[in-house]
Amino acid sequence: MELVGFKNATVTRPGSNHVDAAEIDPKLPPFRAEMSPMCSELQILRRIRRLSSFHVALGLLALQQPVLPMDAWAMTTSATGKTAPATSAPPSTTTPTPGSPKPALRRDLKTTDAAAFSIGLIGPVGAMALLGTGAAALLGKGAVMAFVFAIVGVAFVAYGFVKLSSHISNTGSVYALVGKTIGPRTGFVAGWALVAAYVGIAIGSTIEIGLFFNSFLSLLHIATVHEWLWEAIIALAVIGVMSIREIKLITRILLWIEIAGVALVAGLSVVIIVRLAIGAAPAGQTLSFQIFTLPAGTGIAGIAGAAVFGFLAFAGFEGAAALGGESLHPKKDIPRAIIIAVALVGVFYMLVVATQSLGFGVSASGVKAFQSTSTPYGDLGTAYIGTAYAALLNLLASISLLAITVGTLAGAARVAMALARDASPKSPLIKVNKFGSPMVALGVIAAFILIAMVGQRLTGVDEKDATFYWLTVGTIALLVAYALATAGALKFLFFTGARKAPRWQVVVPILGLLVVLYTIYTNVVGVTGVYAWFPWIILGWLIIGFVIVQFVPGARARVRTSLATEDDPDATPTDPKSPTSHTASSTTSGGDHS
Repeated sequence: MELVGFKNATVTRPGSNHVDAAEIDPKLPPFRAEMSPMCSELQILRRIRRLSSFHVALGLLALQQPVLPMDAWAMTTSATGKTAPATSAPPSTTTPTPGSPKPALRRDLKTTDAAAFSIGLIGPVGAMALLGTGAAALLGKGAVMAFVFAIVGVAFVAYGFVKLSSHISNTGSVYALVGKTIGPRTGFVAGWALVAAYVGIAIGSTIEIGLFFNSFLSLLHIATVHEWLWEAIIALAVIGVMSIREIKLITRILLWIEIAGVALVAGLSVVIIVRLAIGAAPAGQTLSFQIFTLPAGTGIAGIAGAAVFGFLAFAGFEGAAALGGESLHPKKDIPRAIIIAVALVGVFYMLVVATQSLGFGVSASGVKAFQSTSTPYGDLGTAYIGTAYAALLNLLASISLLAITVGTLAGAARVAMALARDASPKSPLIKVNKFGSPMVALGVIAAFILIAMVGQRLTGVDEKDATFYWLTVGTIALLVAYALATAGALKFLFFTGARKAPRWQVVVPILGLLVVLYTIYTNVVGVTGVYAWFPWIILGWLIIGFVIVQFVPGARARVRTSLATEDDPDATPTDPKSPTSHTASSTTSGGDHS
């Protein structure tokens, strides 16, 4: 059978001959493609009528390869530079063979989507449900100062992410940012640390869901439940179902959950301030600036030690950086999204922690009540507004924590996918489903979360301690990733090639690095009890990551090659409503370096 319109291009039935397509397009090399028995001559002719010669060549060549994921088939560009309709190839999650395109993610996210992902990953309502209590346990009525310290530190660290994201965009987030600025091995270890951070935070947040949902049931006298594990397992199942959908749907869900929660918590804060101002507080509390004072003998080390709860509260602000392969204009959208997330969440945190401290009161009894509560929303909501409002706050806190876990699970899976893709191209972790989600990585991480929760319950640890254990593990790993990213920003912006920022700004990443390192130091040196083990757990995890990239055959070379060639600059995006989309990565010259 001749291919009409193409010189010397012939196709014969399977099992006999081959296609000679060297002259289909002079830019294409000769190739041979065996025809699938399931593909009839009529089907071939129908496809040829609507494809350019370049696409025909690609289509025939693809018959030798495993079927690509849906997004890899979604859009191609002809020799004329115009977007052609997507082929009718079916979606698949087959692992690509060497030389075939990498699994592709949908490129259809805007600034608001990326900002929503970061805010949802932070989960400000869920974060402040318990972290203010943790800061109060160390700083008493001065818990606000832990968040002031953390906000300043996060702002310095965010500077590095904003600047680097305007030059580098990649699904690997910290992995790519550090790898391209310091080196491939360090980048791999940074990404490895970020996976541990997200997983630790996901475990702690899922346990916390059980704590607040049980409080919701108790306040409404629906049930008095003392077992958190079953609620946490159900929540994890819901999270798993949500996570396998396309990321755009996830970001919208996260955004609306947080909007509802923020509105209710802000409403409580306003009521507390008003009642304090008019002298109608439940226990005679009044407005006081003592919330900005510290207990006697507390120095900068004490503030930095408590600031771990502030840093933890911001954990995930960098989440947008993991969406470099899914944003329409990553080098513009991602920096803006990070700025929006940090600014909005910072204002919210200062309002909430201040009103929580004022709401419980600055007296000794008020401080003790703040330090010992497991449900500050419920306690303050009941005291200042009523039981029904308190119950609703606890329900929204549970949903916000669910959103945090959705975000951390999605972030961990995408970074793990990027690491596996480069360290071991045949790894099943790089498979994506028809929605563009890394389904195998999601499944593995979800299974680990389940095992960790069951193991924690079997040890008999109560839910509050179990929550803080895993959140602390995650935060230490997160601070390591932040430190490496900040060091990479310092090197890249001011000491590599032409200076990419005004000289005076060099002080910003330096201060950020010092703040992060000092916070790590205060949470490692002199720590006693169970918490003394956590730094060693993270150190062991980092060593495993280093061993993988250093000693797995070919891993270091693949990582170096991928980081040197893969980037996601602002190519002309497609309409997100159209059925076509960009593949995972491209270069400014239009070539595909995936």
